[in-house]
Amino acid sequence: MSAQNLALLAEPSRDCPLCPRLHDFIAQWRQREPEWFNAPVPTFLPPEGDEAVRFLIIGLAPGLRGANRTGRPFTGDYAGDLLYSTLIRFGFARGEFKARPDDGLELVGTAITNAVRCVPPENKPVGAEINTCRGFLKPTIERFPNLEAVLTLGGIAHQTTVRALGGRVAAMPFKHGGRHQAGGITLFSSYHCSRYNTNTGVLTEEMFVSVFSDVAKFLHK
Repeated sequence: MSAQNLALLAEPSRDCPLCPRLHDFIAQWRQREPEWFNAPVPTFLPPEGDEAVRFLIIGLAPGLRGANRTGRPFTGDYAGDLLYSTLIRFGFARGEFKARPDDGLELVGTAITNAVRCVPPENKPVGAEINTCRGFLKPTIERFPNLEAVLTLGGIAHQTTVRALGGRVAAMPFKHGGRHQAGGITLFSSYHCSRYNTNTGVLTEEMFVSVFSDVAKFLHK
């Protein structure tokens, strides 16, 4: 399949109807906050395009007042503060992150997407929605011809990514700092960088940085 066709298959339409609960939830927020993005959030790409991407980060889903509001993954909520500062630290991004999509921050050899592209109520997608949106995740992974490493943030993102790569979840269990081989890709995993996880001590900044250190060493081998 051509690169152009893969890119088209990887992005749901603005009014994607495949998950009725999510479609209706977004419709409600379009009425409440018409200035917000309120649509499936597209993959954030480096300016050089798909061929430059060697590293893909996969989160769970857009936050209501984060990516759903701004239209850029991990932009507008705490998770983005930790993620983008770490990306800049390891050279996977350049510029200054100011939590808005026009802040000029650029990715370097890296792309960021979500396992579920639409904001779910209470930040909790259901199984059918995760499975349906895998129809976009699979071509998202395949659109990057030079992809070498994928980092999944959280157990749900990890499991659906393993399935998208044709692997067995039982053979590749999620754990923080984990590493597996699937579909010719090296798959890294981390606890999600949500405020809840950092506030409760499930994830510390040092733990998060350690995973990115592993990815950087792998890519610069």
